[in-house]
Amino acid sequence: MSSSSQTRSRSAAKQADSDINGHSKRSESEESQQEQLKALKRDRHLSLIRTLHMADFITLLNGLCGVMSIFSSLRYCLGDPSDHFNLWLAIVFTPFGLFFDFMDGKVARLRKKSSLMGQELDSLADLVSFGVAPSACAFCVGFRSAIDNAVLVYFVLCGLARLARFNVTVANLPKDKSGKSKYFEGTPIPTTLSLVFTMAYWLHRGWLLDDIPFGVVGKGEIYEFHPAIVLFFISGCAMISKSLHIPKI
Repeated sequence: MSSSSQTRSRSAAKQADSDINGHSKRSESEESQQEQLKALKRDRHLSLIRTLHMADFITLLNGLCGVMSIFSSLRYCLGDPSDHFNLWLAIVFTPFGLFFDFMDGKVARLRKKSSLMGQELDSLADLVSFGVAPSACAFCVGFRSAIDNAVLVYFVLCGLARLARFNVTVANLPKDKSGKSKYFEGTPIPTTLSLVFTMAYWLHRGWLLDDIPFGVVGKGEIYEFHPAIVLFFISGCAMISKSLHIPKI
């Protein structure tokens, strides 16, 4: 047999092994998903809880931080505007959400266990902690005009659309040798914490309500808005960008 024939034979064998291994991995994944679907369909008490893994419970802690941040924002709005304790709480809860968002993936990889609902839980928790919660904080800080609120709604919807797109396209993104996506399309929604930290600085300096940086345009008019709200508009646009590729660490 010629050397070229031997090379072709080895290449064919490697390709066959790769196909077999890939098929085997897909089959194992499909079997795991089918088992989880069957578990969800069982008519048993707490069947939903039984299907969750440790990483999923950590993801729920991320969602818990987002909800607590929103509740703290509401308490601030109901209380004395000069008492900033609840507003500080609303801001502090969001970084804890990021911590749990980071840890759920770490735990899933270490234990090599994840549930069929894990990705969906992660996206929903991220929307609450890094979309709705920062918007509630922004309302407390002073972005309360109709135009301000429209931009905040746009910001949250961009986060929602970005997470939905990620769930749909993640399988088609280029992967590295470990199987992880090489980059994010658009900025990941946890990057909105930069806005939370900005508002924390404003709170520290006392720049709230009528003292928000860059002031207010058209005060008392129907078109009243705060120019600083453009930060949320830019963040929303960055999240839904198709051409902006952020390397995944």
